[in-house]
Amino acid sequence: MAFELRQELKLSQQLVMTPQLQLAIKLLQMCKMELVDTIQQEMTENPVLEEVPESEGEVPGEDIENIDTIADTPPDEISDAQEKLNAELKDYLQSTSRDSYSSYTEREEKESFESTLTKSTSLADHLQWQLHMNELPEEEQKIGELMIGNINQDGYLQVPLIEIAKSHAMNENGNGDYTSVSHWNHANWLKLLCAFQKAGEVLSKIQGFDPVGAASRSLQECLLIQIRFLETKNALVEKMVKAHLSDLERNRYQVIASSLHVGIEEVVEAAKVISQLEPKPGRPFNDKEPQYITPDIHVFKAGDGYSVVLNGEGLPKLRISPFYLETIYNNSSSAPVKEYIQNKMRSAVWLIKSIYQRERTIRKVMESIIKFQREFFDHGFDHLKPLILKDVAEDIGMHESTISRVTTNKYVHTPHGIFELKYFFNAGVGSGGGVASESVRNKIKEILASENPQHPLSDQELVEILQKQDMSIARRTVAKYREMLGILPSSKRKKFY
Repeated sequence: MAFELRQELKLSQQLVMTPQLQLAIKLLQMCKMELVDTIQQEMTENPVLEEVPESEGEVPGEDIENIDTIADTPPDEISDAQEKLNAELKDYLQSTSRDSYSSYTEREEKESFESTLTKSTSLADHLQWQLHMNELPEEEQKIGELMIGNINQDGYLQVPLIEIAKSHAMNENGNGDYTSVSHWNHANWLKLLCAFQKAGEVLSKIQGFDPVGAASRSLQECLLIQIRFLETKNALVEKMVKAHLSDLERNRYQVIASSLHVGIEEVVEAAKVISQLEPKPGRPFNDKEPQYITPDIHVFKAGDGYSVVLNGEGLPKLRISPFYLETIYNNSSSAPVKEYIQNKMRSAVWLIKSIYQRERTIRKVMESIIKFQREFFDHGFDHLKPLILKDVAEDIGMHESTISRVTTNKYVHTPHGIFELKYFFNAGVGSGGGVASESVRNKIKEILASENPQHPLSDQELVEILQKQDMSIARRTVAKYREMLGILPSSKRKKFY
């Protein structure tokens, strides 16, 4: 069989993502804070980009749309491109101030906001401070530090006491082999026993620190420690925590009263005391910082309609530096310099155009959402309608993937509060699918918020109430939405006092 080498022409089609398209897609799915960080990074890496001073106002977006000459110019045609720059681009660039390129050197550096923040005290720091204030022996100090390092944010000790003792023994005697029990000798066992006894003593001391109950190994132990610190001793409270914690969880007071041979009134009073204890001692020292949301879009009521305004606060207005524009027009500059500046200009133009296109797309999507959810904006949560990405995509003539990127990690400020854009997209539930799932959840939350705590509503009763309000929902669907809202079943919501 003979092999033959030959050339052949073949016509085919394939999807190629240009750098411009990749940049546009990347910017489209960013939230406002991410976009600001990206712009700052581009301004750091690209000397051609600069921010328009506030005194000069905003850059007109209509001019940005027609900037194409630099992006389409091949690198090997630099000399020709210098003479054939697009007239609109030239007018746009030359309309800006030529003295602004030195504005960064004259700008006063201000102290960053992050440098003014203070760090809150964590649970570990608070316990460490009390440990050192007790002036314990050095060995107990080391065990205590090791123990505090294994306490989670809820205040519970995460590892068994024997493991802490083993780790301390290994640290004290680095030559000892504690990896396998079969290798232990008498000295190993003796050191481990001493370390275990010391660990138990240190644990008792830490559990008496503030907050009381920290370093507990179970919920039962945590509650018993707090009970011992109560001013008034109550034997029934301690018995209930020791033997009937699961019954307390299920509100089975009659079972507790029968088992302990006491009256139901005494059980209820003891349950009141237990309910005032803290099941998570580390709660006041939670290190989680609040997450503040900056809306990307503002929707305002304007006459009979609504006005969509993009949040441009803190977002730099970009332009190409006149200084580098003069440099590329200067015939005395060398070809490598001109090529470098032209490449940077091309990147800058792509970025400016992509940002403007992003703003137009977000505005179109928000206006379409208002069109479909007009009753929500007029009357509130109960009037939210079922909506899918395909509806908005067909309305504005874009692909569903584009709508998905626009609605990801972006928030809108409306007359009814701040919502993520995905909030307005809900599947239809009930017969005919004419009710949005989010509206059903809000209605369930509203009904349960006003129920009688001593006679909580069951899931079946919720179904009947919703049916009277033209929401035909199955009981299992109501149970699913109730669990999504973090609401317990009726048997666990019942209050006896």
